[in-house]
Amino acid sequence: MSMKINHELPLPEILKAEYPVPEKLKKIKVERDREIRDVFTGKSDKFVVLVGPCSADNEDSVCEYVNRLKEVADRVSDRLLIIPRVYTNKPRTTGDGYKGMLHQPDPDKAPDLLAGIIAIRKLHIRVMEETGLTSADEMLYPENRSYLDDVLSYEAVGARSVENQQHRLTASGMDIPVGMKNPTSGDLSVMLNSVTAAQHPHRFIYRGCDVRTSGNELAHTILRGGVDKYGKNIPNYHYEDLARLAEMYAKRELKNPAVVVDVNHSNSGKQFKEQIRIVSEVMHSRNYNPELKRLVKGVMIESYLVEGRQDISENHVYGQSITDPCLGWEDTEKLIYSIAERNA
Repeated sequence: MSMKINHELPLPEILKAEYPVPEKLKKIKVERDREIRDVFTGKSDKFVVLVGPCSADNEDSVCEYVNRLKEVADRVSDRLLIIPRVYTNKPRTTGDGYKGMLHQPDPDKAPDLLAGIIAIRKLHIRVMEETGLTSADEMLYPENRSYLDDVLSYEAVGARSVENQQHRLTASGMDIPVGMKNPTSGDLSVMLNSVTAAQHPHRFIYRGCDVRTSGNELAHTILRGGVDKYGKNIPNYHYEDLARLAEMYAKRELKNPAVVVDVNHSNSGKQFKEQIRIVSEVMHSRNYNPELKRLVKGVMIESYLVEGRQDISENHVYGQSITDPCLGWEDTEKLIYSIAERNA
């Protein structure tokens, strides 16, 4: 038989009871969720900055990073809304490589998904405890989000998942913003179809149950660039791309039109330093055109304590990515202050 059961995983309710969210943190999350919702509904003119490691690979270094981020967030809180990227599930194009803390809470050890589920829940709670910031994660496995749905304030559906029916339907039952990335092909219609599906109610099978959802009016788009049939990067963060997306939104009856621009991945060609320039261009486009200022709600930046990336090895550099290369802290801090100045 080609599939073997390693562990029977606990139900989400059981794990939540074992690792509960303290009452004071529940109140923090309610307020954070309201503040984030207000940005996506247009009640607030703050600009969202989703920023953090490509993949959260170490609890201590991630928490050190978010503690630094908290200090900056407090200084720019009148203009920006900082949401830390604490991505614990890492999609892999070929299936090879580090798949995130969910799979390997310790990158040096063999996969253990039971330990991983516990580790990522504890990590998200620790981030809240130490900083008062609630975080974003990627919905790589729709059924697994039930272990984290009481701690996350933002979720993204990746380029390789956005056409999947289960992701779309699950997103329709969420009450927080969910960003739908354009697929790796760069097709904007596919992305908008996904948003349309997520904003409508559905009935389907979820975790062995017949469920009904009411639709998620906070579902929105994320531009991350694409690749053509020859594997060449096709950026989609330019003014013309944003204007085209605004036109496409106008032709659909969607609530709360919004886009977040992912300034890494195929938009930067994974040239991590390019994120600085791309953010600048996005802010210029947004300030030049009032319609785009209403549409472009934020940017997504990959950043960690130490710039670049490394392979998993004995000579591990604390706070440096083991997946895609990231901006270092010094550049990140300057970039956030620059964004704040341009969102006057």
